[in-house]
Amino acid sequence: MARILGFVVLVLVVTAALSFAVLNARPVPVNFYFGTRDLPLALALVLALVAGAVLGVAASLAVILRAKHGAARLRRRARRAEEELENLRKLPIRHDS
Repeated sequence: MARILGFVVLVLVVTAALSFAVLNARPVPVNFYFGTRDLPLALALVLALVAGAVLGVAASLAVILRAKHGAARLRRRARRAEEELENLRKLPIRHDS
C-alpha cells in the first residue's frame, strides 16, 4: 500500500512539475559571470535548485565528517572499556583475611 501511495505522490509531483514547466516556458535572460544566456524560466529555476542543493551538501560535509569521526572515536573508547571490563571480570577475587 505504501508503494502505491508513493507512486501516486510521484505521479502528482511530476505532473505538477511538467505543468509548471509548460506554463513558464518563456525564455528569461540569465547573467553568468562570463556572459548572458536566454533560458526557459523553469530550467533556470531547476538549475538554481540543483546549485543550491550542491552548495548545501558541500557546506554540511565538514559537519557530517566531523560527526562520523567523533562517533568512530567513541566506538573505539567503548570497545576498549568493554575489553577492560572483561579483563577485570577474569581476575580472581582475593579475600584478605
